[in-house]
Amino acid sequence: MTCDLKPDVMKKVIDTERIPIKLWLDEIDDQTLYQAKNLANLPFAFKHICLMPDAHSGYGMPIGGVMATDGVIVPNAVGVDIGCGMCAVKTNLKFTPAIRKKFESILEDIKRRVPVGFSHHKKTQDESLMPQNQDIDSLPIIRKEYASALKQLGTLGGGNHFIEIQKEKDNTIWIMIHSGSRNLGKQVADHYNKLAKKLNKEWNSPVNPKADLAYLPFTTNEAHQYYDEMNYCVDFALANRKLILTRVQEVFRYYFPNITFGEIINIAHNYAAWENHFGKDVVVHRKGATSAHKGELGIIPGSQGTNSYIVEGLGNPESFASCSHGAGRKMGRNEAIRTLSLEEEQRKLDRLGVVHAIKRQRDLDEAPSAYKNIVQVMADQEDLVKIVVKLWPLAVIKG
Repeated sequence: MTCDLKPDVMKKVIDTERIPIKLWLDEIDDQTLYQAKNLANLPFAFKHICLMPDAHSGYGMPIGGVMATDGVIVPNAVGVDIGCGMCAVKTNLKFTPAIRKKFESILEDIKRRVPVGFSHHKKTQDESLMPQNQDIDSLPIIRKEYASALKQLGTLGGGNHFIEIQKEKDNTIWIMIHSGSRNLGKQVADHYNKLAKKLNKEWNSPVNPKADLAYLPFTTNEAHQYYDEMNYCVDFALANRKLILTRVQEVFRYYFPNITFGEIINIAHNYAAWENHFGKDVVVHRKGATSAHKGELGIIPGSQGTNSYIVEGLGNPESFASCSHGAGRKMGRNEAIRTLSLEEEQRKLDRLGVVHAIKRQRDLDEAPSAYKNIVQVMADQEDLVKIVVKLWPLAVIKG
């Protein structure tokens, strides 16, 4: 049964499964709903499942999904790009037509300093920039991949990762970055998901293996091991974004010697954390969703031709104090490349004056038309966050 609710709260509640599914979106495709129902029927899922307004299907768990669990952790409910997230910084620079003329050169200089796509640095980066709060000797996958990670530090990656120059209403320029834990996170994710599947089979787990939601109870060493390695990846992803930001700032200082930068705003998605909700300590999995505790600053990006937002969390308990991590895809990558018009997508962005990244047919996987309407996404989560700053895109580098 699906119940429609008042427009000032989540859109719908599906109460046909073991626990309810709460939706902050009007429409949901069959695959995303199927995955959400799999979550709702897990024996350890707590209270209810949340789908943020940017939700769409993923591997095992929908992107834009939030699940709290009682004493277990699910690697595939975190995802492969562990700790992927956003950072944003305000400058004292005001956008002018003269500055816009420099954007092409600025972007090229950034790309010389920040490898994109599958590219890594040829030399290892400063080891002091790596996370220092954990002993890697106790983290087997991190230890194995550490040397490679030193060359991945400060690299953008591919897909929907980006560096974007933006402005707010008064023309003040911002810098925004979306990147994650690179191959380090993927190696940790793949290893522990494979391990969880093996153990679940040995335990005759009640979880359907076809759901791809194998779990690790915190009564096992494997769960604690994964949790520690996952947290290292979250810290590495932040270190990665910080180094990318440093390189971008170096370029801006070259062109604008008097520029200053505000404090970094950082928010991660794709992680799990112990939190207290509804009077119980639970493991909150946010896969393509971000924390929105009361008063917490966050970032909800658009899609290179649409607005992005700096937001403040409202701490809504019904979403486990969470919100969307972006606009969310409405069309798969291959579908976008196959069906969208390159000329039309370029015209849209050119009319907006955005120095964009849609150069070839294959770039259409990241065209704005491949994403949901960010205005509607923001309207659908007015009970989760309030908008602090609205930003407009000026120039974009895509992975």
